Amino acid sequence: MNSVRPLKKFGQNYLKDKNILKKIVDEINPLEQDNLLEIGPGMGSLTEVLVEKGISFTAVEIDKRVIDDLRTRYQSVNIIQNDILELNLNKLLRTETDKLRIAGNIPYNLTSPILFKMIENSVIIKDAVLMVQYEVAKRITAKQGMKDYGILAVVLSYFADVKLAFKVSANVFYPKPKVESAVVHLFFKNIEQNQAFQKTFIKAVKAAFGNRRKMLRNSLSNSIFAEINFSESGIDLSKRAEQLSLDDFLLLTEFILKKQI
Repeated sequence: MNSVRPLKKFGQNYLKDKNILKKIVDEINPLEQDNLLEIGPGMGSLTEVLVEKGISFTAVEIDKRVIDDLRTRYQSVNIIQNDILELNLNKLLRTETDKLRIAGNIPYNLTSPILFKMIENSVIIKDAVLMVQYEVAKRITAKQGMKDYGILAVVLSYFADVKLAFKVSANVFYPKPKVESAVVHLFFKNIEQNQAFQKTFIKAVKAAFGNRRKMLRNSLSNSIFAEINFSESGIDLSKRAEQLSLDDFLLLTEFILKKQI
């Protein structure tokens, strides 16, 4: 399978360093009873190290060119040919109380859509260990007031505890990307499932950061919530979105829901 070239349209950069692969698996720490899903096995580098752990798991791969080879080499793995963004994760659950563990060197051009798919399915996901662009890792783990604090940091902080596990050099990939990478570990929280609240929360965060250099009153007045008067929201509207805490965004969400009743 050395003739299979990584495709730019799939955002493919194959990880080739065995030591990094072992560090990723150590971070995952897969157990026999886990319901593990690998995203984008590609040439099977991470898949191979996971198989060496003696566990059974599922892998989803969009690239038809590698499917037959993966199925031949890793017969203990349930290989699904599909787009992770189209895959119904609920169908992978074994019992009503089952939860998925997710891992993968994900396409960097699909990082945000994949993260938001996990957020939408957070009730059935225990955790996720992902290779992402280092700049994205900084945005994911940023705290209130930091330069990289934005939509991803706020939304993920509600749904998960996020850890930046370690940085990864561009030299361990083929082809070599123009960016540094990092492995992040997301531990999804057991939070009350209120679909209306969660959807409004995400919309509120996106609206607040719509004009991130402007005061909150200006950002909200230029958003889908333009008709709402936020003067009695309990939030200092002279602040910028990056100055708000998670609790501030939750308060903002509650205020919006009351006004929409």
